[in-house]
Amino acid sequence: MSAEALIRRAAAGDADRLTAMVRASGAYQETYASIITGYRVTADYVDRHLVFLAEDPAGRLLGFYSLVPAPSELDLAFVADEAQGRGIGRLLVDHMIGQARTAGLAGVRVVAHPPAEGFYRRMGAQRVGTVAPSPPKVTWERPDLWFALS
Repeated sequence: MSAEALIRRAAAGDADRLTAMVRASGAYQETYASIITGYRVTADYVDRHLVFLAEDPAGRLLGFYSLVPAPSELDLAFVADEAQGRGIGRLLVDHMIGQARTAGLAGVRVVAHPPAEGFYRRMGAQRVGTVAPSPPKVTWERPDLWFALS
């Protein structure tokens, strides 16, 4: 499937589609639902950050990510539930690493969703610590990961 995915820079008009993907994510149900309750990807957010999305040739949204260059962090990364396991996440992470290198970043931090830690580690991130809970939205610890780009 990744061969059929096209990556492009997100536009402000994509904000509602990105928000819908975040809110529909099966990874953020039950225990983890509080972190996305009321969350919205705004047009202003898309304009201010390096947000890229993957679409199939028909324009169906498969996933997206947001890279914040200063301080360098992968702020958002989502793959549509129905597209998981098809290489879209790897495609997006590889693209993000390319963008980070182009921007001259030494590395990229990822405060990961706990179930996604294994994915990021398979992509080359190293665990550098743990981020403490920040109630009321986040009541669990999160892995603190680092993609070294040097």
